[in-house]
Amino acid sequence: MVGIIMGSQSDLAIMQQAADFLKSQEIPYELTVISAHRTPERMFEYAKSAKSRGLKVIIAGAGGAAHLPGMVASCTTLPVIGVPILSSNSIGGWDSILSILQMPSGIPVATVALNGAMNAGILAAKILGTADEEISEKLNHYQDSLKNKVLGTVKEISKSHPNNFDN
Repeated sequence: MVGIIMGSQSDLAIMQQAADFLKSQEIPYELTVISAHRTPERMFEYAKSAKSRGLKVIIAGAGGAAHLPGMVASCTTLPVIGVPILSSNSIGGWDSILSILQMPSGIPVATVALNGAMNAGILAAKILGTADEEISEKLNHYQDSLKNKVLGTVKEISKSHPNNFDN
């Protein structure tokens, strides 16, 4: 259901976070390397065939010039979520962020934070959840687990610090 692509193997450690989240929610995904600059024909073929292969959302991560998300978005009507990645040749990540964020009118790319692949996985699941009640319910459980984690922390702090808001 979700395609996860990245500009190079060095992006895998970050992009694996999206795959891990989708796997935890039992959402099918595929994962591969596609370079907008070094393998443009592969990128075009991937983007143009994505919908017919059953994909519903594409997560595209790239560092540096980071053209992959925008170029893929220009070749498909599927939603594309861009993940800017802090790469070894990056200018503090700003080159990646702005390359993905500042898309021209008509070619939108949803953009998450620098190295924010987990949020990209969550956003992809939320997009799918608009039409799939089972995914939506799993996301409700996930959000409840986040709330419960915070409330558990509040209880722990309250035990050791009696003079606070919760006591």
